Amino acid sequence: MNMFDLIITVAIGSTFATIILNSKISIFEGIVALVLLTFLQYLVAWLSVRSKLFLNLIKSTPVLLFYEERYKTKAMKVNRVHRSEILQSVREQGIGSLDQVKAVVMETNGSLSIIRKSENNDENALQNVTEISGK
Repeated sequence: MNMFDLIITVAIGSTFATIILNSKISIFEGIVALVLLTFLQYLVAWLSVRSKLFLNLIKSTPVLLFYEERYKTKAMKVNRVHRSEILQSVREQGIGSLDQVKAVVMETNGSLSIIRKSENNDENALQNVTEISGK
């Protein structure tokens, strides 16, 4: 779920609650609001599939936070991620040492993905990952 999906979900829930709890709002007005929000969600999804420019406007790209035993401190600051959060994600994957980690990526939904080191050094999963230059 990207940020727009989350916003629409919260807005639909809020609208539905307002329809139920507020006697000043007619059922018709509430249904129009819900239909409009659903249409906006559909329109954004439709446009993002068909237009790379629009997709780039509404979606972020994954960011590299740790690579080959080095923290990317500038990227961590920009994304407000602390080393302890990276270490926690590594531990959650059952990894006991950063020596076993090739990369840590902050995904577009805010989760951290851990990529283990491998024998063949195949890194095609990092194709669309942004690397913020600097330390």
